[in-house]
Amino acid sequence: MPEAPAPSSAPEQPRTLPLVFDEPRGRRKPPRHLADLTPAERKELVSGLGLPGFRAKQLSTHYFGRLVEDPAEMTDLPTAERDQLVAGLLPPLMEPLRTLETDKGATRKTLWKLFDGALVESVLMRYPDRATMCVSSQAGCGMACPFCATGQGGLQRNMSTAEIVEQVVAGARSLARGEVAGGPGRVSNVVFMGMGEPMANYKAVIGAVRRLTDKTPDGLGMSARGITVSTVGLVPRIEQLADEGIPVTLALSLHAPDDELRDELVPINNRWKVHEAVGAAWRYAERTKRRVSIEYALIKDVNDQAWRADLLADVLTSYGDWGWVHVNLIPLNPTPGSKWTASRREDEREVVRRLQAKGVPTTVRDTRGREIDGACGQLAAQ
Repeated sequence: MPEAPAPSSAPEQPRTLPLVFDEPRGRRKPPRHLADLTPAERKELVSGLGLPGFRAKQLSTHYFGRLVEDPAEMTDLPTAERDQLVAGLLPPLMEPLRTLETDKGATRKTLWKLFDGALVESVLMRYPDRATMCVSSQAGCGMACPFCATGQGGLQRNMSTAEIVEQVVAGARSLARGEVAGGPGRVSNVVFMGMGEPMANYKAVIGAVRRLTDKTPDGLGMSARGITVSTVGLVPRIEQLADEGIPVTLALSLHAPDDELRDELVPINNRWKVHEAVGAAWRYAERTKRRVSIEYALIKDVNDQAWRADLLADVLTSYGDWGWVHVNLIPLNPTPGSKWTASRREDEREVVRRLQAKGVPTTVRDTRGREIDGACGQLAAQ
């Protein structure tokens, strides 16, 4: 059995490095939408159109509060002004091309075509006690993790704040209309775990989080505690998120506790190593008092060895045992052409046992949507 390398013994400040994950150049930007703007910016824009500023709040009430999709239902707006407002602040952002269902209609994956033809997917998952939207933040992904279908397709472009928000609003409309198994309901949770690396599209993602959490009618009025933002470990952005004052849950996609393996599984590890990513996550928990989720895809004979489970526990507990972290094990979901598969059940159970034995709270994720390629790592917008 290989000898486990020694864990980092103490938190360490990350190196200050510039980010290079900018918007791909030469692409048209999505049309400006009400959800891209703060309430003050909406009012200023409406006034600039020569219309009363209070119309901005009326329009926001229709979009965020009443989830109105058809402008004809906005009957408190004069017809002439309504057409001008809709054209200026509610341009079409995305068109649904296909919706697939599984779990007796409780899980729905939608393929969207954006204004420029780019394709993205979102997944709505209905549970007895909640309804969760898994949203995309980029068309494609530039992180190139080899076990993830999205990462293998490369990055096309960043999504706008409004394009991200529109996925949630569309899900909220479906729930409100009773189109999802379980009857009418509302979106209670949003996870930024769809296509893309959220932290590589930081400005738009934070804008979307603010729209989701702004009080109605300025936004959807969701609790920040119901929102999870994931990352493969863009350390400066984790630090920046900690200073935003929004108590969202941070999910760090770690997938290996040692640099040798993580360099292969998560290429960004060649820039920010395990101890830097975990250290940034620890500092996020310390500042926000929000428990961090460590995402760990279990891959047969790759990262599911007992010694790696022990090492993972040692790395995490070296930063303190005050309950700052929770490990979320994910049985690897199949993707076309992949050389890897999910761990054996007995190996999965041993990983859980070893983590829990060292005091690390651990659960195995429910693999919702696997039958429709809607589970973690499967979104490819084909």
